[in-house]
Amino acid sequence: MRDFYGVTLQTPMMLGTAGYPSPATMEAAFRSSGASVATVSLRREQGAGQTFWDMVRGLGVHLLPNTAGCHSAREAITTAQMAREYFRTDWIKLEVIGHADTLQPDPFGLLEAAEALCADGFKVFPYTTEDQVLAARLVEAGCRVLMPWGAPIGSGMGLNNIHGLRTLRAAFPDVAMVIDAGLGLPSHAAKAMEMGFDAVLLNTAVAEAGDPAAMARAFALGAQAGALAAASGPMGVRDMAAPSTPLIGKAWL
Repeated sequence: MRDFYGVTLQTPMMLGTAGYPSPATMEAAFRSSGASVATVSLRREQGAGQTFWDMVRGLGVHLLPNTAGCHSAREAITTAQMAREYFRTDWIKLEVIGHADTLQPDPFGLLEAAEALCADGFKVFPYTTEDQVLAARLVEAGCRVLMPWGAPIGSGMGLNNIHGLRTLRAAFPDVAMVIDAGLGLPSHAAKAMEMGFDAVLLNTAVAEAGDPAAMARAFALGAQAGALAAASGPMGVRDMAAPSTPLIGKAWL
């Protein structure tokens, strides 16, 4: 597994902390998933109280603050600076939203904020699209991780652009990549890992499940299965059938 700014994650699972029925349910989901990273929002945690913050810290995972809800580079930069002081980490999941309905990243604001934050010593995890030109600019700015979306946030659609994601992965073989947003089923996580991505990040599919802890475990198993499949060297797709049983020993009539 590729490292994330010098950190090798124990599992390819990143999980959000928003939208759970209760803090206890969130904690159970994390324990069940074995997630290595928890994404946290500065705005949410500031209003949640010390008890919730202590619970998040007690999970024993890497914290990845995010700039969720920011719609400009300036707003995202300020939020990131505040998050670094509050959470005591240089890691930041950079979100600069450009479209209110799809929550698609604003490529111009994202690059502007990434350049400023990388120059300020942040370890930036940009939430981006599968656009290769934008990806190249983000890497040039200093981002050593990319987080392309699978589908719009909270949609559960899975991987909307298989070709785009596959070519993005191939174009930057040495850059750690996380499929972020839109995953709705464990099979989506498995597919992402089979394609060679290094981790998956999700929230809504677990938080809104009937049994969040069970769903978190299912996603963890899906991601692990996909990673093992990718490492095992899967067979190529063929245009025609190929018999698995040899003809040797076949009875000739």
